Amino acid sequence: RKIRMSRGLPIADVARRTGISRSYLTRLEIGVRRHMRPHTYAALRSALELPPGNTQLLAEGEDDST
Repeated sequence: RKIRMSRGLPIADVARRTGISRSYLTRLEIGVRRHMRPHTYAALRSALELPPGNTQLLAEGEDDST
C-alpha cells in the first residue's frame, strides 16, 4: 500500500493495470492475503514500476522464484 500511495496510484488504477481485482489487492494490502503467485507478483511489480529484483512486495520468507 505504501508503494502504491507514494506513487499516487488509486487502487482501481492498479487493478486495471494488473488485471487483479480491487478486492484481492485490498486483501494483499491489509495482510489478509500474504502470498501471491509469481504471475500476480510480476504484474503488480510492473504496475508499480518496481525493478525485477525488488522484493518489497513479498511476505517475509517468500521469494518470487516459484
